[in-house]
Amino acid sequence: MKKLIIHFIPVAISFIWLVSECKTMNPLILKGPDFLKFYLILVLGFYASVFILKSLGEKISQITFYSLMCIGGVGIVKLIRGIMLGKPIGFLTMILILELIVILLLSALNPQSEHGK
Repeated sequence: MKKLIIHFIPVAISFIWLVSECKTMNPLILKGPDFLKFYLILVLGFYASVFILKSLGEKISQITFYSLMCIGGVGIVKLIRGIMLGKPIGFLTMILILELIVILLLSALNPQSEHGK
């Protein structure tokens, strides 16, 4: 339960920023710079919570990996939408590549993750 609360904090902060600055709850309708701000707040906050838990000696649970995949999924959907609309997607592509690298590093450093929790 403690892990879920710690992971929920950056998600809540990014959505509070989204509502207060962009007046919407749907990040996929945002234009490029606003989406990148939202996405960076979300990604950096979530990874900070993961590394805080890791530094406290906690194991990374499967829920954390599923959350990372959902966050990556939002970025991939926005990437596909940008490609279809012919928009520049360089920064988002770099962020997604870095996300993939970090997920692979986390899974390599956490071989005995909690199954079934």
